[in-house]
Amino acid sequence: MTELKVSVLVDSDWASGSLVDDVRRGLGSHPRRLPPKWLYDDEGSRLFDEITRLPEYYPTEAERAILQAHAADIVTASGASTVVELGSGTSDKTRTLLDAFAAAGRLRRFVPVDVSEQTLRDAADMLHRRYPGLAVEALVGDFTLHLGHLPPNEPDGRRMVAFLGGTIGNLYVEERAAFLGALADSLDPGDSLLLGTDLVKPVDRLVAAYHDSQGVTAQFVRNCLAVLNRELDADFDLDAFSYVPFWDGHMERMDLRLRAESPQRVTIPGAGLDLDLHVGEELRVEISTKFRPDGIRAELAAAGFETVELFTDPAGDFGLTLARLA
Repeated sequence: MTELKVSVLVDSDWASGSLVDDVRRGLGSHPRRLPPKWLYDDEGSRLFDEITRLPEYYPTEAERAILQAHAADIVTASGASTVVELGSGTSDKTRTLLDAFAAAGRLRRFVPVDVSEQTLRDAADMLHRRYPGLAVEALVGDFTLHLGHLPPNEPDGRRMVAFLGGTIGNLYVEERAAFLGALADSLDPGDSLLLGTDLVKPVDRLVAAYHDSQGVTAQFVRNCLAVLNRELDADFDLDAFSYVPFWDGHMERMDLRLRAESPQRVTIPGAGLDLDLHVGEELRVEISTKFRPDGIRAELAAAGFETVELFTDPAGDFGLTLARLA
């Protein structure tokens, strides 16, 4: 029977307190910013799931194809028996990876990390049925803050941390360096990282992936304002903002923003904040950096990771890099 241990690293009012801090810091300064994690309430998660099924949006299926083609190679090269997944959610895509570890007789322990306790418990129930005897040590926490709480290695085992979906591209350069450094500090030499990254490609395909013809991505990004209205009693008029995605060629990233189409005063009582927005003022909501193989290797090396192999889909759209801590 699957063993389940759940460690809750955040208190019950963590989300509301973190949201207030992010709003005061991000929207109370210039340029105005809101961290992308606040896109993912229930409605945002539903919309993002819809995005992953759009014909223009290639990353999800490209990464899935890599896992299906190379999961067994990843198991062999990592030498791990514990799989850690950061931002695990329902662990849907990870099942391909876990299946390969199980088939090789190497799946002893799975450590999913997510801010939603219920999501983790639901995933553990699924894992119990799929992998009898698997030890699940779930961490309810923010992977940018709680890497130091990862369970230690077993006496004769190694850990492999899976950070999939291209999520690292949502971090700015200095945030990526801090994250990779903190991850390296939490691992032992010989442990490995499986890192999903979207790769640089023609601009028209990149823009289309974030500006779909059905307008689902625009709804998704605008939804962060609905979160502020609901959680902090703000009075954003969602229809008064246009969705503005563009390619930043210098930083090689998609930049997703909301632009005020009329002058407006917005009150956010829950954060004790009033905003005076002028016509054309933008709220920076999310970036999605695209990577080149040499750049990936360099950022990993700066944190102490040695690249073992870069796996790509047949079209070369997406990459999964397996790296080992030296």
